[in-house]
Amino acid sequence: MKTFSSIDAWRTYRNTLRAGSVGFVPTMGALHRGHLSLLAESLKNNAFTIASVFVNPRQFDDGSDFEAYQTDYQSDLEQLKKAGVDAVLMPDTDQVYADGYRFRVSEVEFSRRFCGADRPGHFDGVLTVVMKLLNLVRPDNAYFGKKDFQQLQLVRDMVAAFFMPVNIVACPTIREADGLALSSRNQRLDDQQRQKASTLFTALKHSKTANEAREILADQGFEVDYVEDFADRRLAAVRLGHTRLIDNVPI
Repeated sequence: MKTFSSIDAWRTYRNTLRAGSVGFVPTMGALHRGHLSLLAESLKNNAFTIASVFVNPRQFDDGSDFEAYQTDYQSDLEQLKKAGVDAVLMPDTDQVYADGYRFRVSEVEFSRRFCGADRPGHFDGVLTVVMKLLNLVRPDNAYFGKKDFQQLQLVRDMVAAFFMPVNIVACPTIREADGLALSSRNQRLDDQQRQKASTLFTALKHSKTANEAREILADQGFEVDYVEDFADRRLAAVRLGHTRLIDNVPI
């Protein structure tokens, strides 16, 4: 496995990948089984699989949330190597935002609903860094989890709007045995919060309406940002203490 911290060195390497499809899994590190499932899908369907590890400061609307984001790059690299990834791109912030974030991608409708309503600027940061990474990696296929449903839809729409030659592959949400969707943020939960967190999935899945799910979650002590039905899915964002959890289920 090759590791690149320099974008220039990465570009030189990328130009050598000429025969066979390239799959790409962008991450912010703190890897778990959810990330590994995306990598497995790429490895199964592409000649080369590339991962990126970059904690994107521009998608954190809360500075303390960014400071609290836990990373273990050595563990991440060990997991990526064990998985069989061909190369890892790990640029620093100064390289990714050499322009000082003067140029950015903004979506003015769907990004302002759901998570975007409570996190101003969040999806600008997400879409901007995803476009930058897709331009650098130039993958045939890029893999995103369905847990971040709004992000997935926005990335798909951005790729279509800008005629970007990449196929966005949606992969199933990976869950713990009690239903909690895997997330790097789960490690912030204390034991009591972790036990309660599985209620999020249960309420979304078994409630007849979004209002019923919202009431159940509020009664259980969650601070509810939203629970809403959109198209064929029920989406939610809640808080337990300082930890924000999101999930969605098919209706």
